[in-house]
Amino acid sequence: MRNSMKKSGLILIGVVAGVMLSLNLSALAQKEESASSPLPVQELRTFADIFGRIKSDYVDPVSDKTLIDSAINGMVTGLDPHSAYYDADAYKELQIGTEGQFGGLGIEVTMEDGLVKVVSPIEDTPAFKAGIKSGDLILKLDDTLVKGMTLNDAVKRMRGKPDTPIVLTILRKGESKPLVFKLMRAVIKVQSVKYKMVEPGYAYIRITQFQEHTGESLVAAINTLFKQPVKGLVLDLRNDPGGLLFGAVAVSAAFLPENSLVVSTRGRTPDSEMKLETIPEDYLKPTDKSDYIKSLPAAVKTVPMIVLVNNGTASASEIVSGALQDDKRALIMGTRTFGKGSVQTIFPLGNGTAVKLTTARYYTPGGRSIQAQGITPDITVEDTTVSSQEASLNLHESDLEHHLVNEKAGTTTQPKVTIKVEPEKTAAPAEPGSKTDYMLGEALNVLKGMAILQKK
Repeated sequence: MRNSMKKSGLILIGVVAGVMLSLNLSALAQKEESASSPLPVQELRTFADIFGRIKSDYVDPVSDKTLIDSAINGMVTGLDPHSAYYDADAYKELQIGTEGQFGGLGIEVTMEDGLVKVVSPIEDTPAFKAGIKSGDLILKLDDTLVKGMTLNDAVKRMRGKPDTPIVLTILRKGESKPLVFKLMRAVIKVQSVKYKMVEPGYAYIRITQFQEHTGESLVAAINTLFKQPVKGLVLDLRNDPGGLLFGAVAVSAAFLPENSLVVSTRGRTPDSEMKLETIPEDYLKPTDKSDYIKSLPAAVKTVPMIVLVNNGTASASEIVSGALQDDKRALIMGTRTFGKGSVQTIFPLGNGTAVKLTTARYYTPGGRSIQAQGITPDITVEDTTVSSQEASLNLHESDLEHHLVNEKAGTTTQPKVTIKVEPEKTAAPAEPGSKTDYMLGEALNVLKGMAILQKK
């Protein structure tokens, strides 16, 4: 038995070493620095020893595929909260999710301490309506403990056929015992753009998520609102978890002059470095027959504008906020944003699986890194659309385990003038865009003040 285990271990070392060597050779073709990276023989030997020990001594038989998949999962998820390995089923689920319509609960999640942590519930979804909050830790899915699951396994369990039930057991800061939520899965059709005239002359647009058609939906909303005179515009990006990058460029292009820089990315490889501008080739899809941005009224480029943000404003919505702030096109109002300033790239592996790796960091037009720092508003206003308990959690990227560091922390400057406005305490969270939405009310007051100053 011992000789057999030793033999299998040596074979595995050879296999792994061969894979590592091929990876090194592939990397060498892209980077000269890889030539000086020797194979980690001692670490590979340890890996092979553990593999062999599990095969021979673990209480139940375990397949080679299960062990290798688990090793890959551990290797990738240990990098940062956003890198992940997708088996064939999980990769199909990922592709379905980017189409903007799928069966599930409607929450953005990450993994922390072996539990699934809620980053943000998506508006108008079963999770949002049930009261799932940012910062909640999911302890159980139905009767199954989450501890020990991969993030992909947990997401797979939460998704399913519409109108089927699932029970979530939640750990929430400030609660003495777990909370139990019974939700009904639904086809998640996220209406990414909502709009209305909140007062005569003052327009309100809310983007809940950046999807494939967010740019076109935003243009339709603006064209409808600007059929009457508009003196001020509020763009609400609170609790917008992000989405597709070209959607963020399209939204920025609606408000900025043509050829304006929206975001740049920098990574280790040449293809990870790019600059995206407000030009058609950076926001139009191959299926778009015309440049829909061209149909916008000229006034939308100059109308006084305020962007509402909070700690649920993440990724693509932070890119828009940073671009409009650096260009001085809009004032940013609210609380510091989430701070997800990294680029994830999906690499299909040819066998139906894929790996999602963080390959670059985002930078605003002024060179600020969003990663683990977020966007600091020009005017700080507490958000009454979340409960006081949820506000106290104040979850950010920097709170996540293994988060990517901000290599420019302390070297870049945020706006120097910050005004802090605190609302009176209210019993229940306000509906975004409603008359009791305190931050929206403050935004309207500022816009009206700007209008008076412009007249003078």
